[in-house]
Amino acid sequence: MVKAVRIHAPGGPEAMVYEDVEVGQPGEGQLLIRQTAIGVNFLDVYHRSGAYPLATMPATIGMEAAGVVEAVGKGVRGFKVGDRLAYSCPPPGSYVEKRLVNAAQMVKLPKEIPDKIAASIMLQGMTARYLLKQTHKVRKGDWILVHAAAGGMGLLLCQWAKHIGCRVIGTTSSDEKAALARKNGCEFPIIYTREDFVARVKEITGGKGVSVVYDGVGKDTFLKSFECLAIRGHLVSFGAASGPPEPISPAILSTKSMSLTRPTLFQHIATRPELLANARDVFKAVMSGMLKIQKPAEYKLKDAAQAHIDLTSRKTTGPIILIP
Repeated sequence: MVKAVRIHAPGGPEAMVYEDVEVGQPGEGQLLIRQTAIGVNFLDVYHRSGAYPLATMPATIGMEAAGVVEAVGKGVRGFKVGDRLAYSCPPPGSYVEKRLVNAAQMVKLPKEIPDKIAASIMLQGMTARYLLKQTHKVRKGDWILVHAAAGGMGLLLCQWAKHIGCRVIGTTSSDEKAALARKNGCEFPIIYTREDFVARVKEITGGKGVSVVYDGVGKDTFLKSFECLAIRGHLVSFGAASGPPEPISPAILSTKSMSLTRPTLFQHIATRPELLANARDVFKAVMSGMLKIQKPAEYKLKDAAQAHIDLTSRKTTGPIILIP
C-alpha cells in the first residue's frame, strides 16, 4: 500500500483525502515509478472541483511529476530500473507516492535537471513552448500581453518571449509581483488592481494594441483582452483560473478581424516524437540559463489541500510542488 491524495466526489480543497491505495506490478508497456516530486497546477483544481469532470470516482488527481523507475514491464524499451524521469500527461493520478505509468509518455531527465525542478516545468514549460512557437509563433519585436505574469506559467512565458525579442506587457496584482515579473522579462508590468489594463496596454503600444494575448485567467480578463488586441490580433485562452469565460458571438471577432484559440497541451504532445521535441526544448532552455526557474514552493503530499488553497488565492508566485 502507498499513500495517495484522492477525491471521492468533486468539491473544494476539503474533498481531497489522504489515504492508502494499492499499486500493482507493471503490465506490458508500463513502468512502476517511485515519485520524488509532484507538480501542482490549475488543471488539478479543475479536476478536483468538477470543472473538468473525471470519468470515475474515487480518483487520484494530478498530471505531472518526477520520479525513479522501480520496475519495468514487458515490451518496454529505453528505460531501466534506476532511471530518473518526468512526465505531464493523462490520465490524472500523480498525487501518489508510487504509480504505474505508460512508458511511451515518460521522458528521461538530463542529469543537470533536479527532480524538484523537473516536476515544476513539465506541464508549464511545455505549455509555454507550444504557446509561443506553435499556437501563435511570436517574432522579434512583437508586442504581447501575458496575464498573471508573476505566476509559474506567466514567468516562463515572459522569459521565453523576452529571449525571442518580444516586447512583453504583463498583468499582476501587486507591486511585489510586478517587480518579480519585470525581473523575469516583463518589460511593462501592469498592476490591474489599481490600473485599467486595457488603457495601459493602449498607452504602452501607442494605441496599436498587441499581436497576441496569452490568457490563463479566463472570466475576469477574457472580454477585456479583445480590447487589447491590434488589428488581426490573436487571443489565446489557455486556462480559466478565475472561472470559464462567458460565451461570445463570433461577430465580436470581426471588429478587428481577430482570432480566438483555446489550445491544450496534450494535443501538442500526442505522439512520442512531439513529446520528446517539446521536452528537449524545455530542458535546453533551462540548462542554458535562458529559463530561470524560481525555487518551487514545497508542500508535503498530505498537505495538498493547503497547496490548492494557496494556489487559488494567489498567495504564491512561481511553481508549487508536493513532496511524497
